[in-house]
Amino acid sequence: MVEIISIKTHGQGLYEITERVRQLLVASGVKEGLCSLLIQHTSASLTIQENADPSAQHDLENWLNRLVPEGDAIYTHVFEGRDDMPAHIKAALTATTLSLPVKGGQILLGTWQGIFCWEHRHGSQLRQIAVHIG
Repeated sequence: MVEIISIKTHGQGLYEITERVRQLLVASGVKEGLCSLLIQHTSASLTIQENADPSAQHDLENWLNRLVPEGDAIYTHVFEGRDDMPAHIKAALTATTLSLPVKGGQILLGTWQGIFCWEHRHGSQLRQIAVHIG
């Protein structure tokens, strides 16, 4: 089964999609296998991260923004704005795909783990994530 889920983002940050992926898993009827995700963009990424304390997400965002600053003079890809090239770099440094084991009809995430779309642009975006369950 392959489905596309859409995520409306409203600026940089982590947007949890765990429940949407779980709903697709239930609908698929798959009890054991693999759930693979691909974000179909070059300026956003996917991550598995803590979903209990939002300060962890905030700290990750701040750290990545410090690591990859906007407005660096070495960037030549600047037509779409100051955040565009840094967003591409952030996506290259993080993950655009995830593979998660499925057992007993459940995604085998650990305690406090969630699946997130990580938006690297400032403006609102509509992100598509391809989900394959099998």
